[in-house]
Amino acid sequence: MSVRAVVHKDFLDARRAKIVWFVGVHYTLLVGLFFLHVRLGNAEGPTGPLTALWNMVFVGAVFVPAIALVAAYLAVAGERESGSIKHLLSTPISRRDVVLGKYVSRASLVALSLGAGFLVAAGLSTLWFGSVRAAAFAHVAALTTLYALAYVAVAIGISAATDTRSRAMAGALGFYFATNLVTLNEDISGLAGIEYVLNDLLGLGVGAAPIQFLGMVTNPTRAYLVATIGAFPDAMTRSVDVPTPNELAWYVQPEAAIAVLLAWLALPVVFGMWRFGRADIG
Repeated sequence: MSVRAVVHKDFLDARRAKIVWFVGVHYTLLVGLFFLHVRLGNAEGPTGPLTALWNMVFVGAVFVPAIALVAAYLAVAGERESGSIKHLLSTPISRRDVVLGKYVSRASLVALSLGAGFLVAAGLSTLWFGSVRAAAFAHVAALTTLYALAYVAVAIGISAATDTRSRAMAGALGFYFATNLVTLNEDISGLAGIEYVLNDLLGLGVGAAPIQFLGMVTNPTRAYLVATIGAFPDAMTRSVDVPTPNELAWYVQPEAAIAVLLAWLALPVVFGMWRFGRADIG
């Protein structure tokens, strides 16, 4: 009941935050633009829905973390700085309830935002391509939601571990930069850094698959991109020069990437509960 009370109050407060809806609306608009781009370039092609969905994955890889982090990074830290957290904790609500309730509330808000984007995508796919390719569409929608909830968990963990808005913002921006923006450039990505340290500096001769696994474990964006490979036919992934599941080691299969995303969903929240439970609220 205590968690439910936190969820109810926080959801009402969070949905008034215009920045969350601002980012969510822009995500939906970008999805529409990418579908339009495919429609104009491949109006009669039978692979049109899959191509648009493939583009949607990469739009999601960049913008979904932004939606999640913006929605949740101040969930606990903002109330700690304002002092309102003291009133909340003076009721029969534990610190654990606060962190869990904040997570459920912000995760629900982000899921609703993504749901609007996928509803638009489904409508455009039906209108412009005559089909949705339901299996692939549902697979990508589920994985993108899981990916978003993992970043919400990270944001809640950061927020619960910090006591000011500025520190929470710095933590969220730093995590986004380290796991997302640099991922777009292979030469400076975390994966390139791991390979440089292990092979160039230490001379260990580690193969591509173990490095890819380390990249997945340390970066939810990498895990998401690997997980989505399983949503598309092999012919599609080959056409864009991406390995098929049969060409990947067992520990970098899409199923393994999903397990990694599930870990990212749970562990930051547990960390946040631990840090917040030990914090001096004053």
